[in-house]
Amino acid sequence: MFTLFARHWVLILVWGIILGAAACAVTFLFPQYYSAETKVLIISRDRSGVDPYTQAKSAERIGENLAALMSTTDFYNKTMENAPASGVDVSVWQGLSERDQRKNWEKQVVGGVVYGQSLLDILVYDRTPAKAAALSDAVTKTMVARGAEYVGGDVSIKQVDSALVSRFPARPNALLNGAAGLAVGVLLAAWWVIRYKHNGLFYKA
Repeated sequence: MFTLFARHWVLILVWGIILGAAACAVTFLFPQYYSAETKVLIISRDRSGVDPYTQAKSAERIGENLAALMSTTDFYNKTMENAPASGVDVSVWQGLSERDQRKNWEKQVVGGVVYGQSLLDILVYDRTPAKAAALSDAVTKTMVARGAEYVGGDVSIKQVDSALVSRFPARPNALLNGAAGLAVGVLLAAWWVIRYKHNGLFYKA
């Protein structure tokens, strides 16, 4: 088997490169989105008799809840109230049906917890760097100002990172798609070599 692959590695590699290049090319047929990333610190206020480790775990749990709530209509409405002040064109969102509005919001605004650090990572996508930065600013300010409404008054939220905007489109990821295409091409070519080897077209069994 190894000998077979060694003799036909050029064929396998060429097909991998072809499919990888094709996957990269197809990526640019889809709408391109830039990303903007910010982080906020979740501070669980000191309670009598509660050790720091428990407070940190509590902050992580709160972060998980907030990350899930970011995709809700209520958080969307809160963000849109002050979005114009951040430079967001709200007419783009208001012109969508409710179904498309929710779908796009869930795709463009993503939250995740940085475990061990009590941080909530806020990742926002939009069609241009400027739009991504504006929407990120609106989402982050909403989280800082009104996020505690979802978890009670014993928690405070503070922005600790300004928006970091990607230099190149982050979605779809051309490099990731190209790597996936390369892997698929190599696997398909290897399967083709093995199949026809066993059929005796390259060598006699």
